[in-house]
Amino acid sequence: VEQQPALASSPPWQIPEELCCIFDPAFSTLERELLGSLGFSVLSQNEEGKRPIHEPTLFYMVHCGKALYNNLLWSNWSAEALSNMVILGNSFKGIEERILTRIFQADYAYIAKILMATEEEALPSHNRYLDVFNDTAVHHFPWHKLREVPQETWNFQEEPVYHSEDQSEIIRNPDGT
Repeated sequence: VEQQPALASSPPWQIPEELCCIFDPAFSTLERELLGSLGFSVLSQNEEGKRPIHEPTLFYMVHCGKALYNNLLWSNWSAEALSNMVILGNSFKGIEERILTRIFQADYAYIAKILMATEEEALPSHNRYLDVFNDTAVHHFPWHKLREVPQETWNFQEEPVYHSEDQSEIIRNPDGT
């Protein structure tokens, strides 16, 4: 019997730990140390979701505030970057449905502007935990849809600013960087 390498028996979507960057501003020192000892890259600075990508990247952002999604989109505001991004998180369509249009377009402009080029697939509900992951979806941005986004949409590059009443949406970097 020929033995297969351990990786060959792993699921094809498994991502090596050393390629996984993890951050939560609520992590304790012990949690950061534990994650690091397991081989994960634990980010040391609160990037407020402003993480540019340069290769295919999956963001696991379940239960995050709208501002984090908006910042992530802003920091990757090009067809090239977004076509390499998949977000597992709160439904963008659900966000749009739950807030006033003028607030959505003004305060979360990047989510609002990219909806037309977003393919969103809701995760199936679990009949035992209906209230936990009931608004979770996989988002990706197919190249053919991104090409249809008007050039003036891509020209909009203003960094998002959030009002004090939105502070529960995001834990700010105390350094302001």
